[in-house]
Amino acid sequence: MKKEYNIDKLVSELDFESNSLVDCGRGIYLTNYEIDVLNKYNINYKGCINLKEIIYYIEDILKDDNSLDDLDIISRSISERDYYQNTNK
Repeated sequence: MKKEYNIDKLVSELDFESNSLVDCGRGIYLTNYEIDVLNKYNINYKGCINLKEIIYYIEDILKDDNSLDDLDIISRSISERDYYQNTNK
């Protein structure tokens, strides 16, 4: 039995806005979702000079409470972006 999908409905439910990159200055690009999570944990990403500094603040919070899944997810995402932006290929 083949399952039918309503493509228009699926596409309309996608949240493109939360994954849009925002230029936060100093060469730092974050998604709207990452910004929301950083704000939730009072991480001042606007005062950071690079992605590594943001990762440092995230890891500092996670060392005290590693159950914060949303913060862990964006830590991985930001770390990956930092790697690809700042690694000589």
